[in-house]
Amino acid sequence: MIRYPAPLRPGDTIAVTSPSAGVEGAAAARIDFCVQWLRSEGFAVVVGDCMDGSGITSASAERRAAELTAMLCDPAVRCVLPPWGGETAVDLVDLLDWDALAAAEPTWLVGYSDISTLLLPITTRLGWATIHGDNLADTPYQRPAGLLPWTALAAGPGPHVQRDSGLVAGWQPFEADPRATEWREVAGGRWRLHGAESLVAGGRLIGGCIETLVNLAGTPYGDVAAFGEAHADDGLIVYVEAAEDGAATICRHLHGLRLAGWFEHASAILVGRTSAPDHPQMTQEQAVLDALGRLGVPLVLDVEIGHVPPHLPLVNGALATIIVDGDVHELVQELR
Repeated sequence: MIRYPAPLRPGDTIAVTSPSAGVEGAAAARIDFCVQWLRSEGFAVVVGDCMDGSGITSASAERRAAELTAMLCDPAVRCVLPPWGGETAVDLVDLLDWDALAAAEPTWLVGYSDISTLLLPITTRLGWATIHGDNLADTPYQRPAGLLPWTALAAGPGPHVQRDSGLVAGWQPFEADPRATEWREVAGGRWRLHGAESLVAGGRLIGGCIETLVNLAGTPYGDVAAFGEAHADDGLIVYVEAAEDGAATICRHLHGLRLAGWFEHASAILVGRTSAPDHPQMTQEQAVLDALGRLGVPLVLDVEIGHVPPHLPLVNGALATIIVDGDVHELVQELR
């Protein structure tokens, strides 16, 4: 029931558009470098018209929806890669031409943060696999041991094996070095398990950024409960990550996703590492445990899937196995 885009190969065309925030100032030099970096890796790159960074979005919702739809439906385009996320991609979700997309062959859509607002409904409504991974601005960064670039997952069916990198990193400021390719090491960090002594669980991957996806819950564009029901034989591995909202807000959001049935078929829940602020009376971890601890589902905390780099790419819809057992911290994804 999951449709996988054709494997991405050097020579294929990657299209760049900004479904949410556009590009300006020092950030433009970074995006220019990233486009040239992709070309040096052997890809053809086309840049769309919706890239203006002077407002909160790159263009009107209608123009952004039309350009994204056209790129995803264009058989010459193998992947669409936004520069980054933003704030209000939710305004174009119902403006996408869902009938045209349903009739097209699937195309890779890659990104995270506000791009989760698009990745999730494209997977749950169309059955297309999408990639929760580095946006264009982060794609040139070198991967630490254990993690794969998103291009590796898009290149074939796997199995794609990734392991806890042990690294907590930070970005290089665009103003200082728009051509950076090495993460700034900040600290060490490890996956942690809550609700079980050890874990081996499988299921279809689905999830994304809490602050953007909570707005889709209870709508036709965020029906993870129905997606879980459709894949009940496989089960789900649901993943969530907080971008910047305080702990009390994240707690409320996660309760909302819980009440919307997002975790009913989950065999495990992955929680991304975050630098979002705590509440004076509640940490981010306590927010997660308050909302999800009552489910009786094992939680894997501090996974590299959020707004704290480096990034472990996940394929929405892929059949995955998560293992957390002693020194073995491993996630395997198969595109089948």
